Amino acid sequence: MATVALGYYLTIHCKLWMGVSAITKTNKCSEITKDSLLLQHQAAVIEGISDSKSKYRKIVQAGIARWVSDFQKGAIEIKSVDDLKKLIEIDIELQKDDL
Repeated sequence: MATVALGYYLTIHCKLWMGVSAITKTNKCSEITKDSLLLQHQAAVIEGISDSKSKYRKIVQAGIARWVSDFQKGAIEIKSVDDLKKLIEIDIELQKDDL
């Protein structure tokens, strides 16, 4: 009995779609949903990148603070400012997209 009912349902359902490909049958709601999902994904990716950059900046700023502290204690000579320069360049590079 269930097989007959299923066959009857499929016959009616298929007749409704006869001649029209299911792939070409779209509505605006599905297009809006796809666009919405894409935008949500892009927003999540951008948010993740922003969070990572924020964490990297904190690490770089801690490195700069440590370098300055060591310099003030006399542990670093004025000849070895390359590390500080690199840290500052990284910090500036991370800030570029924020502007």
